[in-house]
Amino acid sequence: MAARPAAGRRAIEVLLETELPRAEGRRLVLVDATFEGGEQDTEFTVRVDGRNRAVRVSEQHSPLGIADAWQRHRADEDPEGDSVLVVTGAVPADQLGWDLRAHAVRRRPLAVDPADIVKQLFGATDLDARMAGETWLLDALLEAEPVDGWPRGGAVLTRDRAVRALLTARLGLGDTTSDTLDLDADTLFAWTRTPAGPALFAALPAAERGGLSEWLAQAVGPAAPTLLALAADHRGADALPLGALASAALSAQSTEAAGFALGTLFGSALASFDALRPFADAATGVITRWIAQAEGIGPQRADARGRALAVLDRADRLATDARLSPLIGADRMLPSGYRSRLRAVATTLDGRAAPAEAALRELAGHQLSAVHAESTETARTAVRLVRWLNAPPPTVESVGHAVRDHLASSGWADLAVGVLSEGDTSRDTAVGEAYHRLIGAVRARRAGLDEEFAGKLAGWTEAASQQAPGGALLVEDTLAEAVAPLARDGGRPLVLVLDGMSADVAVQLAGELDRRVWTEVVPKPRPGREPARQAAVSMLPSLTVVSRASLLCGQPVQGGQSVERSGFAAFWRKRHRGAHLFHKGGYEGPPGHRLAPELLETLASDDIVAVVVNTIDDALADGREGARGRWGIADIAKLSDLLNAARDYGRPVVLVSDHGHVLDRTPRGHEQTDAEGVRGARWRTGPPGPGEIALTGPRVLASGGRITAAWREDLRHTARQAGYHGGAALAEVTVPVITLVPSADLIPSGWTLLPAERTVPHWWRGNGESAPAPAPDTAPAPAVKPRAKKQDQQGEGIFTLPGHGTLGERAVQSVPYKAQREFVRHAPGEKAVAAVLDALLSAGGKLSPGAVAAAAQAATGKSQRNPERFATVLERLLNIDGYPVLQLVESGRTVQLDKELLSQQFLGGGP
Repeated sequence: MAARPAAGRRAIEVLLETELPRAEGRRLVLVDATFEGGEQDTEFTVRVDGRNRAVRVSEQHSPLGIADAWQRHRADEDPEGDSVLVVTGAVPADQLGWDLRAHAVRRRPLAVDPADIVKQLFGATDLDARMAGETWLLDALLEAEPVDGWPRGGAVLTRDRAVRALLTARLGLGDTTSDTLDLDADTLFAWTRTPAGPALFAALPAAERGGLSEWLAQAVGPAAPTLLALAADHRGADALPLGALASAALSAQSTEAAGFALGTLFGSALASFDALRPFADAATGVITRWIAQAEGIGPQRADARGRALAVLDRADRLATDARLSPLIGADRMLPSGYRSRLRAVATTLDGRAAPAEAALRELAGHQLSAVHAESTETARTAVRLVRWLNAPPPTVESVGHAVRDHLASSGWADLAVGVLSEGDTSRDTAVGEAYHRLIGAVRARRAGLDEEFAGKLAGWTEAASQQAPGGALLVEDTLAEAVAPLARDGGRPLVLVLDGMSADVAVQLAGELDRRVWTEVVPKPRPGREPARQAAVSMLPSLTVVSRASLLCGQPVQGGQSVERSGFAAFWRKRHRGAHLFHKGGYEGPPGHRLAPELLETLASDDIVAVVVNTIDDALADGREGARGRWGIADIAKLSDLLNAARDYGRPVVLVSDHGHVLDRTPRGHEQTDAEGVRGARWRTGPPGPGEIALTGPRVLASGGRITAAWREDLRHTARQAGYHGGAALAEVTVPVITLVPSADLIPSGWTLLPAERTVPHWWRGNGESAPAPAPDTAPAPAVKPRAKKQDQQGEGIFTLPGHGTLGERAVQSVPYKAQREFVRHAPGEKAVAAVLDALLSAGGKLSPGAVAAAAQAATGKSQRNPERFATVLERLLNIDGYPVLQLVESGRTVQLDKELLSQQFLGGGP
């Protein structure tokens, strides 16, 4: 005889809720099923027709047992007279007498069909045919019904809808209030990291685990069974780390040994090695997406970073425990792989540039390189210094050339040394020691350069004056040479004197400027030379009291704030302009104000304005530089507010220093040097000793025109501070001059824009970084091209035979380009567009708007005074039917060219 079906409490409740409303007062229910509650009577309450009715379930296996249970139930006190007896058991219907069946609902034993009950619970009229034979699913749905019931919706209960609802109720995957569940690998792996998720799965009956695993394998993919097997083995929390390890091991050179270690790690959860690849791919896909979120912006960034690193750190620990680490090497996802690649970079820093660059590319190719952005950038900076050391050593042709070259190149080496001096965030001692050796090598070269410069400075200083500057820009001539041109025709420049700003600080601040707001400009160079930033020579000794006073007064002078104010006003009075100078305390606003109202009123006027900002100079004394060698605009008190005010009032800005500084990087305990005639940390009177130079001449405004100044950066005569000035090192004597205009219309006559690419030395850029565009007035003459027939000559005369010329030239000669040009008003000439395209192609497809405008100017001699507007016109000209051949990206800071689209649109897909 076939076994009776089993019925649980919920099945009984549904049966009563269905049958009792139409049972005409009957209180006996015979059920053709065994009760899952066991042999003991069970009592509970069921709500029928809006009222609660007491229910007793009694399991009986004989007609006499059923009769006795019914008699006892009728004899029990029941004030309401509506309690119900449910009798379950294995007694066939034909053995029950009619006298007993007459009291029963429907006068016969009622069958319990789980499928029918499930339909009722979901409010469906029909059931997916596949569910009829799936006992595990029907039983699970009955057992797992939520307190508020299953979600109702739809006439047919599909198998997918039923399983989704079960997954939500059993495992917490989704929401029981919804009949939809978007499942993917991300969702499933995230579930494994919840506190209770895997434990809930492990506690399910084996048949239910198997059924859910099969369904998830179809819905999510072949990674699901391995993941769920780990969850069933109480190791669900390690699913992602194990997936990352599997990916690393499957890529290892010794796959057999790695496979053995994986078998140990996965244990019974590993059904076959064929299942590892999809599991590993799914896991690494999830981690990769987390890493991408960690590289982005927004509130999710920190959370994604923490999740990714926690998983990958756990993977590394598991690899160590399983002795798998030596086999997976420098894996491109695991933190151990990142550290291994970082150490590989460190081992190359004592040699040639090519191995260092190759190791850096491997590091940058690691998936955590952007997550560990600071460490990666420090390594990149180290490789830049290797390139600098492998380049021909700089020579000091003259004092003027030396300070300009320092601002353009060796000052960047000082910046790089400052970055490396902070140490690496990995705190790896091997990496730190490699950086320490590299810093030593760079400082040795810098010392040689400073010594050579000091010798030139001594000879130049003897006769240099405003009347005979010897090819150098003097600090006292900076107002006349760099500021006065901006004041022509009613111009209103703002001079920001950042006291103590050395070249490395200047390039950092300038690099942080928003190029959509500020355009850097410089005087046009002589033919054959490239445009470059201006750099002046400080007064000597390189102190505020002489150098800043001379800067602001426009002549050699020494004195304090009162001398500077009167001298500044006098300088501009001679040029028939009013002028105001604000010192510390005079421009900082009272509570409730960003800037002093007096300063804002002056900025609104037509007068020339200067502001002295002491943040950098003050930091040398209080130790700020000793902790961190990098400067940003936000680090300079009120600098951001001052720049914003200048922009709002349409004022050009000159960022200038009075002198630079050197940092104290000597070990703690390094004592000051005993010497005679000490007047400051870096200068004194008396004969020079090692690391010093004697300076004399009209520009030495102390001690009767004769001093001894230190050129070696580790030499000092006073108590230790974060940094010093007053000496003769390049970093102290060089005065950076950065000139900015908020509108291209304010570029003075005889000046030209300076693209950002032109401010970076060639050794700073690696093979994957953009090269600069040709500079205006310096591009080589184009080769002579065969001329087309006269009747075909149009435009500016770039006439090439079909298939000849550069890619840019061929693009502007194409039929699609000529047709598009007819619809663009004020389109630039063919020479300009071709030059821009070729410059972008040679730079890898990306340039700043300034560099794009410079390339056009180099080809045509015509200045593009508004680079962003020029780039926008190029977009309209080249983007046929909206295809983004050329576009402004990174919030307008970069012009990007798609070479493939350019070829498809204008050259028929050809190269």
